[in-house]
Amino acid sequence: MSDILEELKNRRSIRWYEEKPVPEELLNKIAEAGLYAPSGMGRQAVRILVITDDKTVRILGKINGQIMGKEGFDAFYGAPAVLCVLADRDNPTGIYDGSSAITNMLDEAASLGLGSCWIHRGKEQFKTEKGREILSEAGIDPDTVTGIDNVIVGYGTGEKPVAAERKNGRVYRIG
Repeated sequence: MSDILEELKNRRSIRWYEEKPVPEELLNKIAEAGLYAPSGMGRQAVRILVITDDKTVRILGKINGQIMGKEGFDAFYGAPAVLCVLADRDNPTGIYDGSSAITNMLDEAASLGLGSCWIHRGKEQFKTEKGREILSEAGIDPDTVTGIDNVIVGYGTGEKPVAAERKNGRVYRIG
């Protein structure tokens, strides 16, 4: 039996990537991990948009960077792939379901030996005209979904960050 806790302790956010593309079969496994995340009332209302087209990844990364206040900055840090997590607009648990999917995807990427990072501002990036165009190009009606956030994926470069010491006093008990 594998110990998932060791994998969780060693997963870190990676912000430097090789230009090497990620094989489709690995991206499919990461997306599948997201689809197996818990969802409120079993609705399975999360959708995942996998983007590997470099031009589209860079455009979306710069939209995201602009939203964070850094004009011209690629907030996807040059990663060759991004998995955008969306939820049905009318789903009351969409943000929670999407966050659960993202966590599963980050963990699966690490288990496959890939670097990954959770990138916020998904909601805002898909409210932009270009963001809406990207959704439409993928066959997703932008009026039916809400962007949750993004998982960038690739082969990390440089030294893997070390986990910070965990703060004490954050677990409470009754009984």
